Amino acid sequence: MVVLHFTAMADAASALDRLCDPAAEVSAHYLIAADGQVVQLVDEAARAWHAGAGCWGGVEDVNSRSIGIELDNPGDRPFPAPLMAALDALLPGILARWSIRPERVIGHSDMAPDRKWDPGRRFDWLRLARQGLAVWPAPVDDIAPDEAAFREAATAFGYGARWDTCHVLDALRQRFRPWATGPLAVADMAVITDLARRFPVDPGGAGA
Repeated sequence: MVVLHFTAMADAASALDRLCDPAAEVSAHYLIAADGQVVQLVDEAARAWHAGAGCWGGVEDVNSRSIGIELDNPGDRPFPAPLMAALDALLPGILARWSIRPERVIGHSDMAPDRKWDPGRRFDWLRLARQGLAVWPAPVDDIAPDEAAFREAATAFGYGARWDTCHVLDALRQRFRPWATGPLAVADMAVITDLARRFPVDPGGAGA
């Protein structure tokens, strides 16, 4: 899979220093600067320490099953056009080389919703989905809020079953309803029901 992050640092130079510091014990395969410069830090075939504790579907060791991309953004502002254009250009090759489906392009917050919120509410997931580089829900009929049904669908899509519902709901909204607040709603049910139906994390039932 591919995991997208924001750097949560002042600039790309600061992020690069940290990603190259052995004492920090953190790394990523790629860093994309605000001006669109792409720096490869780790070979795609090698393991990078970008994901940390978490899971997606049945994958617990996400670092060993993913390519991590750090995006130069402190987390409180839109992502610059040159950065997004560079990501648009980088992702197709990664997905083709490793036979990664669009639904396996996720955010750090998706695999660790109890502790992470990157790439955050300012990231344009719909832009990626329109290019076939991620997924986006399609409208479905209204479904009454039901926590048990929500969690069943969320787990089918890929969110870990061990997270509290509030964390899973927040992670879902960060990607697909970034303006939403409050308790589980009809719109949340519609989103997760469609995603689980069209993009189950384990479509063949043979493990993620």
